[in-house]
Amino acid sequence: MSMRIAGRPMGRLARPALAAAVLALAACGGEPSQNPLNLTAPCPRIGLIGDAADLTRHAGPGRDLTTLVLDARIAGFNAKCDFASRNSGIDVTLSPIFEVERGPAAQSRTAEFTYIVAVMDASGQAIQSREAFPIRASFPPNAPRVRDDSERITIRIPGNPAEVRNRRVLIGFQLTEAELALNRARGPR
Repeated sequence: MSMRIAGRPMGRLARPALAAAVLALAACGGEPSQNPLNLTAPCPRIGLIGDAADLTRHAGPGRDLTTLVLDARIAGFNAKCDFASRNSGIDVTLSPIFEVERGPAAQSRTAEFTYIVAVMDASGQAIQSREAFPIRASFPPNAPRVRDDSERITIRIPGNPAEVRNRRVLIGFQLTEAELALNRARGPR
């Protein structure tokens, strides 16, 4: 299983097998120029990790507004699925949407954090692959909040395209134990 940042050469997509053509009727679509039969590629179920959809960072031991460095959340995502080259699986292109707020204790006009993308097996119990992606949010002058959906990654899920719809792709922040404990104590926002 490989993950690549979009924009790097991925090659032309090959004609899918006839069996995949019959079974490929799921939620995400491919571009006709890359899909000679103009078929709909099956997509896995994509979602957010509930306990890891928010990130709140504080400076020092305090947990009030004066110590807030960063408050971010994954507000959603855009996704598109297409057949991988040489019928080697499905390519899932993801663009997470981040909403980031700069806190009073922030020392610069940029915030750095990391998000993860995990691919689960068909049972939903085992992680097949997991990769971390660093992000840098820049705040313009007099703007304490930014919304960013420019990050685009492509995940290749190998195997029979018809079986991909039984997989799950999960997106969340990479958190410290303290950040995760804060999310669990606070609950979903």
